[in-house]
Amino acid sequence: MKLLLIAHGLVTLAAGVVLVVAPGLVPSAVGITLPADAYLVCYLLGAAELAVSFLSFAARNLQHTEGTRLVAWTMIVFHGCTAAVEVYAFTGGVHAGIWANVALRLAVIALFAHYGLRRKESS
Repeated sequence: MKLLLIAHGLVTLAAGVVLVVAPGLVPSAVGITLPADAYLVCYLLGAAELAVSFLSFAARNLQHTEGTRLVAWTMIVFHGCTAAVEVYAFTGGVHAGIWANVALRLAVIALFAHYGLRRKESS
């Protein structure tokens, strides 16, 4: 779980920085062009990614099973919700390239379910 949280923290940190520094880059990858006055949406998403990155890094040394399970559930809900809205966006005409991101989010959900929700065996 610790390595998963570090990797997740790095990826979400990068996503957050890109969304703030180059707000048009991520939307353009799926065929969306945003005018500069719509960048606030990217900035808000970038802020959410930065907060999730912080949670990942902060949780990597948790010793309590309840805490790690809560973090895992939080990541599962975050990525599940974003995958759902990405599918919804596809039905509204977003480029099919969005499916790569949906697949990535589903893989992240599976990893957090496996490593974060499994019960520790008694010793």
